[in-house]
Amino acid sequence: MSRYIALLSFTEKGSSQIKESTSRAHAFDALATKSGVTVEGQYWTIGSHDGVLVLKAESEDRILHLLAELASLGFVRTESLRAFTDTEFDAVLKA
Repeated sequence: MSRYIALLSFTEKGSSQIKESTSRAHAFDALATKSGVTVEGQYWTIGSHDGVLVLKAESEDRILHLLAELASLGFVRTESLRAFTDTEFDAVLKA
């Protein structure tokens, strides 16, 4: 199972249409489900980033494809971080 944390920053287009961001988020949830990706969390933030996604899927490729689709809409830029549970990280260290 792959898990990613995506840090989101509004583009100029996203900022100018910020009032629709929650509607777009719900549409993203539906797209994620169709793509075989589980949205574990979706948060709006204040600070150096405007939002955070926590995504999980059987295949890393599904998540990366979904994030590429999100970026192509032009409302946000993403910074993606591969995330591990303690058990998964222990396995990485033992490899």
